[in-house]
Amino acid sequence: MEVGMAFRDYNGRISSMDFHKTSSYLVTASDDESIRLYDVASANCLKTINSKKYGVDLVCFTSHPTTVIYSSKNGWDESLRLLSLHDNKYLRYFKGHHDRVVSLSLCSRKECFISGSLDRTVLLWDQRAEKCQGLLRAQGRPATAYDEQGLVFAVAFGGYIRMFDARKYERGPFDIFSVGGDTSDANVVKFSNDGRLMLLTTMDGHIHVLDSFRGTLLSTYNVKPVSSNSTLEASFSPEGMFVIAGTVFISGILLLYQKEAAGSDLAGAVNNIASNTGLLDGSGDGSVYSWSVRSGKEVASWMSTETEPPVIKWAPGSLMFVTGSSELSFWIPDLSKLGSYVGRK
Repeated sequence: MEVGMAFRDYNGRISSMDFHKTSSYLVTASDDESIRLYDVASANCLKTINSKKYGVDLVCFTSHPTTVIYSSKNGWDESLRLLSLHDNKYLRYFKGHHDRVVSLSLCSRKECFISGSLDRTVLLWDQRAEKCQGLLRAQGRPATAYDEQGLVFAVAFGGYIRMFDARKYERGPFDIFSVGGDTSDANVVKFSNDGRLMLLTTMDGHIHVLDSFRGTLLSTYNVKPVSSNSTLEASFSPEGMFVIAGTVFISGILLLYQKEAAGSDLAGAVNNIASNTGLLDGSGDGSVYSWSVRSGKEVASWMSTETEPPVIKWAPGSLMFVTGSSELSFWIPDLSKLGSYVGRK
């Protein structure tokens, strides 16, 4: 993989980004208090909106490609906001949290979303109403996520992931999964696109991959712990074959982990890139490496000069991922190294 396009006009670190599910749009939030909309297909920035009064931390698309929900970062107003990027108008305010929102997840099938805060509450919302529709208490910093079907959501804290039926959440979790005694603060919890797997990252530098049906801990990857002001990001590839993580391990290397034995087009493409480099020894020179989930070894890595872990997202249905730090980078396959692989297909 190589950087196909980079945007270096940010005046602060990118704190969050999100791909729209059905369009080619990407939205980013930055510490420079800007929200930016990109068309990934044309690699153009379509619009920049400043949120100087409230600041901006987390941002997510709604079902509409030019409407987002974002959290504040000003220290005095913890409201969430529904913003139209088309005409820069606030459509609704969601008030309920009393400390910084650290987790935000939208349901892909309904007009619902869930948020977790340092005030140790998890709030459930309907985009059409300003008041929250439900409240759950957490005994620590919560990480939250809906599955792709919108039927289940997960709340992680204190070394466990609690699974809730979105239609009956008031009855409490229907299952609780342990992550092997890792009780450090949860950073990010996510489901794979097919819903069969989930991952959890923690501040101690652990990336846990679990079977989302049985709760079996399949593998754990260890990287450098993150500071209280940073987030250890990780993301499933669209096929669910890989987990990619942004970390400060070895001067900012991006790590790509293979969850299963290679067998898909994506697995073949990535492994072909790795084999063509001839750099599978993990020499630390910033080239491509390989890890296997079953063996605990790398699949690939790409060197970064950043000193903080980047935000990272796979593009839906594409062999491309995006990283955000002090700049925004679009990572695409190096076609010169894919030639021999494509020729065999």
